[in-house]
Amino acid sequence: MLPGLAAAAAAHRCSWSSLCRLRLRCRAAARGSSDRQEWQSLVTFGSFSNSVPCCTLNQVKLYSTSVQKEGQGSQTQKMEKVPSFDEAENMGAELKAPIIKQEPLQVRVKAVLKKREYGPKYTQNNFITGVRAMNEFCLKSSDLEQLRKIRRRSPHEDTESFTVYLRSDVEAKSLEVWGSPEALAREKKLRKEAEIEYRERLFRNQKILREYRDFLGNTKPRSRTASIFFKGPGKVVMVAICINGLNCFFKFLAWIYTGSASMFSEAIHSLSDTCNQALLALGISKSVQTPDPTHPYGFSNMRYIASLISGVGIFMMGAGLSWYHGIMGLLNPQPIESLLWAYCILAGSLVSEGATLLVAVNELRRSARAKGMSFYKYVMESRDPSTNVILLEDTAAVLGVTIAATCMGLTSITGNPLYDSLGSLGVGTLLGVVSAFLIYTNTEALLGRSIQPEQVQRLTELLENDPSVRAIHDVKATDLGLGKVRFKAEVDFDGRVVTRSYLEKQDFDQMLQEIQEVKTPEELETFMLKHGENIIDTLGAEVDRLEKELKKRNPEVRHVDLEIL
Repeated sequence: MLPGLAAAAAAHRCSWSSLCRLRLRCRAAARGSSDRQEWQSLVTFGSFSNSVPCCTLNQVKLYSTSVQKEGQGSQTQKMEKVPSFDEAENMGAELKAPIIKQEPLQVRVKAVLKKREYGPKYTQNNFITGVRAMNEFCLKSSDLEQLRKIRRRSPHEDTESFTVYLRSDVEAKSLEVWGSPEALAREKKLRKEAEIEYRERLFRNQKILREYRDFLGNTKPRSRTASIFFKGPGKVVMVAICINGLNCFFKFLAWIYTGSASMFSEAIHSLSDTCNQALLALGISKSVQTPDPTHPYGFSNMRYIASLISGVGIFMMGAGLSWYHGIMGLLNPQPIESLLWAYCILAGSLVSEGATLLVAVNELRRSARAKGMSFYKYVMESRDPSTNVILLEDTAAVLGVTIAATCMGLTSITGNPLYDSLGSLGVGTLLGVVSAFLIYTNTEALLGRSIQPEQVQRLTELLENDPSVRAIHDVKATDLGLGKVRFKAEVDFDGRVVTRSYLEKQDFDQMLQEIQEVKTPEELETFMLKHGENIIDTLGAEVDRLEKELKKRNPEVRHVDLEIL
């Protein structure tokens, strides 16, 4: 029985030594790169006593092999310390603990759309109009009939949609027609030279036509430019030119007869008024010209430019000469002849200038009433520059005649010519004030003046009350002249409302079927690109709708720029 017990004890010691050796091997493996996986594999195999040989505990030596990563593999022996019997019992208790079964780790891979790099070739997907295709690629209308036609929303108010072509198709067709890019470049150069020659020939023909009309007379019907001088500001300017021209003629005759400095100032005043009003007539005729590619917003500012030049002319020609003649009269006083004719001419001038002033006042009152503004505010803001100039010039003319008549009367009573020279200085000062006011008001208008705050508020509220608009920012409303307003604003659209507007026009059953057929990221990308482009078109349609609504409710708004925030 004792040999059996000795054999059992030896087997027990061998079993525990085996467990210790495996424990150390696991610790060494834990320090490597595959520590957790090797430990789990060892644990899940269950019993360790069946996989190791029996040996004596105090003779246990462990050998480990480490293979170098670079070069030839070499083995290195390492001696490990063997734990005592108590330590081995503790390790045995740990191994006898119940092993928790681990669930397999499930990793979900997120599908991410690969970022696409858009190079220069991506512009081939751009759209191009038929006119650009024929001009830039030297094609004919018959060549475009063979290409794919795409109907797009039109940017113009008078058309709902128009036809465009893919740029890639147009480029391919141009290469097919001309054979190579070099041949296309040569054809473009030839057409450019032909266009320059055509313009030069057209200029020569227009010059010959003008000479022919001057020789035989122009028998064309009355144009739009001529008709504007029979109503509104044009009529006021033409009446003022006629009256001031006659006044200028008679005042110069009176000055030559009397030699009065005040009469000379009045003659110069009437001459400057006549020249300035002729300049205003030129500005009115230019302001009604049709906009062209060089001036897309038209020529309405020509009235302000003409009025500005008129103010400068009044200052230099009227005020300057009046001051000069008055100063010379003070330095070298001359005796004055009979002033009877001068008084008669001044009286006639007072009546005529007063009639012109009355015409200008009536026109300004009518225009101010149409704009819903007071007469004083309408004049101070120079909303109608041409009529405003006539009003100020005629007011200065009436006051100037009064000043000249008063000073000439004092000279006649006292016999002192200094009063007449002082009258010339007074008329010059009056003209200087008028010219300074005209220069200031017209400069403000040319710099880009805003419309009334009440009008801006009304336009802003119209946009903010629309369901598709969340907020309005950076609002600018500029007066372009002639009752034209340019409106610009940054609009924050409600994407949900815009998307719902798009969905209301779609077939939901068909969209559900398309969604159910989406299985891969590529199919999802195709679905989103299709409806995303359509939603962008819907957003553009919303912008067009808001612009038309603004112009419909506010006729003075001619140009609307709504920028998507």
